[in-house]
Amino acid sequence: MDRDPRDFLQRYLPRRRYFEVAFWVVFYAVGSIVNTKIAEVDVRRAGLNVQPWAPAVWEWSSHMVGLALIPALIAYEGRFPLHFGSFRKNLPWHVLGTVAYCAIHVVAMVALRKAFYAWQGAVYDSGNWLVTFFYEYLKDFRSYIFLLLIVGAYRLFMLRLQGEATLLDAPDSGPPEGSIERPERFLVKKLGKEFLLPAGDIEWMQAMGNYVNLRVRGRDYPLRSTMAAIEERVDATKFVRVHRSYIVNLDQVVEIEPTDGGDATIKMKDGAEVPCSRRYRDGLRRYQLPA
Repeated sequence: MDRDPRDFLQRYLPRRRYFEVAFWVVFYAVGSIVNTKIAEVDVRRAGLNVQPWAPAVWEWSSHMVGLALIPALIAYEGRFPLHFGSFRKNLPWHVLGTVAYCAIHVVAMVALRKAFYAWQGAVYDSGNWLVTFFYEYLKDFRSYIFLLLIVGAYRLFMLRLQGEATLLDAPDSGPPEGSIERPERFLVKKLGKEFLLPAGDIEWMQAMGNYVNLRVRGRDYPLRSTMAAIEERVDATKFVRVHRSYIVNLDQVVEIEPTDGGDATIKMKDGAEVPCSRRYRDGLRRYQLPA
């Protein structure tokens, strides 16, 4: 007998943090074990004279620091997401992020190795720091990108799993053919339940591939639509296109801060910052918003 996936979701969500922590612990533990075995083979093939425990110390110290950095990486990805509309803006932050990630990883990893070697009455030589950092950066850069893909994919998966919005069908006795129905509410499906979401509660919208994310009180609800289609359906006196990937609710705008190049950053009441491109910025002036 097939089980309803909604039952799984209802059981999973209250315990999701435990599963997430367990995933990362197992992920890094398996990586440590596999890489230790590989390092042992490499040491034997190269004929290096090292302590039997050295390969394990090398790999476990690296993976333990990587595990400790996961919460910071997840928070950083949430602060600077690489979505379609924010990719160009946030990419420089992630370039800096790779450098910071590697620097912390190398310093903490070497410190752990030196401490363990000293405990065993030995000395750990990390070699030339510049060469070591460059070598580790090449590896950490790949790890950083791979981890971002995992975090981003899981975030999108949970977003789709927890709730999805749909436009309510217009009634048969509705407006004549050719007019556009302005939805006052969206139908949201979440955990097997359905409820109506007032359109006025939407703070801003963001395009994500074949979906448009509706931001409401800190939660995202994906709507299968395009920005062009949803822009035609919402109230143009309340919702304004400010970027090819963003629409904002004017009632939720706090201020517009100009940036270099003629673009701007829109600060929302929920604390979010939405990019505003130059081609749409002039259209906002008629609304007399704070700038």
